[in-house]
Amino acid sequence: MTFLDDSSGLLATSEPLTGAPAVARGVARMFMRHDIMVLPEVSLRNRRRADLMGIDAKGQIVIVEIKVARSDLLGDSKWIEYLDYCDRFYWALPVGFDASPVEGPAFLPERTGLIIADAYDAEMVRAAATKALAPARRRTETMRLARRAMQRSAISDGWISPGRGQHEPGSY
Repeated sequence: MTFLDDSSGLLATSEPLTGAPAVARGVARMFMRHDIMVLPEVSLRNRRRADLMGIDAKGQIVIVEIKVARSDLLGDSKWIEYLDYCDRFYWALPVGFDASPVEGPAFLPERTGLIIADAYDAEMVRAAATKALAPARRRTETMRLARRAMQRSAISDGWISPGRGQHEPGSY
């Protein structure tokens, strides 16, 4: 899944969005109203990639997995690996999508939330349970998310080119 690679591409665009990018934008808009800021396509340390990852005003980390095809939803077994990297996990589905599978025990409805979205807005159908990250993991993931956001902002603003300015930690 590929999203627009600009810092605000999910929130404002002149072209109509469809599929996963449309759902992502609707979710991002809803979260922004609730003071949760998200980034699309965030790589995790376990080599997985969260469709949306964000942080709320209290420092809690949220991951959203977007599904727009039933076969993708039913065939996905890697999402469980995201739970170690967030306080709250949500499924985001497009309007009209059959959400009944995420109500089943295999999708941990007691732990995961459910959001229904279109390109313009979203509705939280089921809130996710909070399972607090360990303090060390929270600090690590918060720092990684902040650095990723700053990198994307610098690229978007034209300060750096993608792939440039990448140094080993402590190499200065």
